[in-house]
Amino acid sequence: MFIIGCDYHPRFQMIAILDTTTGEVKVLRLEHENGEAKKFYLSLPKGTRVGIEATGSTQWFERLLGECGHELWVGDPAQIMARVVRKQKTDERDALHLLDLLLTNRFPRVWVPCPADRDARQLLQHRQKLVRMRTAVKNQLHGLAMAQGLCRKHKLFSQAGRRLLESLELGPWASRRRNELLTLLDQLDPQIAELDKAVEAEAARRPEVQLLRQQKGVGVITGLAFVLTIGPVERFARSRQLVSYLGLNPSEGSSGDHQYLGHISKQGNSMMRWLLVEAGQTAARLDVKLSRVYKHLKLRRGANVAKVAIARRLAVRMYWILRPAREAAPPVRMSGSSTHSVVDPRSGSAGTTPSSL
Repeated sequence: MFIIGCDYHPRFQMIAILDTTTGEVKVLRLEHENGEAKKFYLSLPKGTRVGIEATGSTQWFERLLGECGHELWVGDPAQIMARVVRKQKTDERDALHLLDLLLTNRFPRVWVPCPADRDARQLLQHRQKLVRMRTAVKNQLHGLAMAQGLCRKHKLFSQAGRRLLESLELGPWASRRRNELLTLLDQLDPQIAELDKAVEAEAARRPEVQLLRQQKGVGVITGLAFVLTIGPVERFARSRQLVSYLGLNPSEGSSGDHQYLGHISKQGNSMMRWLLVEAGQTAARLDVKLSRVYKHLKLRRGANVAKVAIARRLAVRMYWILRPAREAAPPVRMSGSSTHSVVDPRSGSAGTTPSSL
């Protein structure tokens, strides 16, 4: 059997390979484009274990290992880096470090979604990029209109508002810019509408999304993104772990009797956080309890803090909706103690956190 620590780069990879039968360790550099890496992994016996850091542009590599019958372990880059002692950093040292973590059972393995879920994430990301492009186009058209004294806000893109926009007397280049922006807007609208239908179809195949839509403020896009981002909800023993996974927990630098809490950590999916903040504002208008909390926090801490707090509460609610009914009861507080032990799903280490949410 072979065990490989792989320091992956887009164009090449540095590997440290151990032959468990002989105990021999080799360090090799494999190029990607010339087929050297593919040829090497095809020559290895099935069941070879390969450990890499979580990174992008690895889909082809994961597919190759699956076709070869090898076992791929993906590790948390932050925890892998935290376990490096030496100040010297090279690709060879990184590969040997990954191999050492695999051999000593200290490799911080993370959950990896299935190929179907990863492809569905591309649908949401593509839609979000096109929506942002459309917003940028509309903002430019607003700027052209306001420069000529025409201020209609969202009504600028109604039929009457568009006629007014097209009738503005502009200079040659400004007129060309307006026409090309309108053409681009006409191209983006049907593309986004087509993607919206695809999102609806994908969400209809997932009963978890339909459950999440019971929560006020949660639509098809937010529900589908939540399901695809967190994966099996059983991975998280507590809602606090989910909040940390999404990067909505505060950063902390406490010592002794002093506790210092900062801004949210943002150590998670940025698109999911953005969707939760947007959905939280809608939920704050429709849900009486969330509305009361939002108004109170907005008065005390400001609108930005209130929005993030509502997004966190919304994520917790969605978590408990997905948890099976037999596990839906909150953790029992031990008498005489206000804390309980929580295991981080990413690290497996236990910590002590307040029991109140």
